[in-house]
Amino acid sequence: MIRIATHDDAAIWNAFVENHELGSFCHLFGWRRVIHDSSGHKPHYLLSINEEGLLDGLLPLFEVKSFLFGHQLCSTPFCMYGGAIANSVEVKNALEQQACKLAQDLGVDYLELRYQSQQAELVEQGFVEKSVHSYFETELKNNDDDILLSIKKKQRAVVRHSLKNELSTTVAQDIDTLYHIYSTSVRNLGTPVFSKKLFKLLLDEFKDKVDVLTVSHDNTALSSVMSFYYKDTVMPYYGGGLTAARGAKSNDHMYYQLMCHAAKRGCKLFDFGRSKNDSGAFKYKNTWGIEPKPLFHYYHLVKAQELPNLSPNNPKYQMLINTWQKLPLKVSQIIGPFLSKYVA
Repeated sequence: MIRIATHDDAAIWNAFVENHELGSFCHLFGWRRVIHDSSGHKPHYLLSINEEGLLDGLLPLFEVKSFLFGHQLCSTPFCMYGGAIANSVEVKNALEQQACKLAQDLGVDYLELRYQSQQAELVEQGFVEKSVHSYFETELKNNDDDILLSIKKKQRAVVRHSLKNELSTTVAQDIDTLYHIYSTSVRNLGTPVFSKKLFKLLLDEFKDKVDVLTVSHDNTALSSVMSFYYKDTVMPYYGGGLTAARGAKSNDHMYYQLMCHAAKRGCKLFDFGRSKNDSGAFKYKNTWGIEPKPLFHYYHLVKAQELPNLSPNNPKYQMLINTWQKLPLKVSQIIGPFLSKYVA
């Protein structure tokens, strides 16, 4: 039996994610509240109950409506990963087919499912496959020196340089500093920033699974990143640097210090997140010696006639991007959340 999850299902949902080899931080039930309360997107969390009354599969979904970007059902907006996880192929397929039915009932343009590995059976069932992003994951060594030596030679030299720049590092839950730096960084890239409420909700919901590492010089914060900790993995997720960060090498310092801090917390894996293939961020992560692994998005078209193209390289968004880069920071912080919640 497949049904919509309620708030009362949080404990069994999270237990299933914890015990499933493919269960990720992005599958945790807490995103249901975080995304809904920060963006208004309606959750449709599907869970499968077997004949013994036990949960044997789940699929988190959100309905996203936008005049500019269309109407979609997605697993999961704001997250790198999503898609169904289950105890059997049959249950996984049943959840995906139920998602297709729900997409039809809701009258969306398309259903989008995000997976870390290729799902050939979805293509056989009529889904359209798209792989334009990669993620970067590497093992963490046990101590600071070995972590430094594990970094590719050229990038290691940059990190060594940063260690001579009298930079200081703090790890706390400092949302104000993070938001100032992050919103400045994404404004400079021409990207709308998320609401500050999102970051506050993440801390409130996930507590010690989230922290903020900030790098400063002469008591001025230059770089900051919010990271997620789950199972044995650390995932730097929302981060950026001010203009002065480039000369101080504080972004490089930040990620190295995060690796060291995470190793001390007992993490074994460093998930450097997703980047669009061949983008600047993709090339930067590659300099650390971390091999890219493809991410796969699968689309079931309902009302749409073709795949959505929300890429910043889409010519129809170029004027918006160029204009956005020129906005005063405060204006971008006010307007940004109204747009960013539809393009995550």
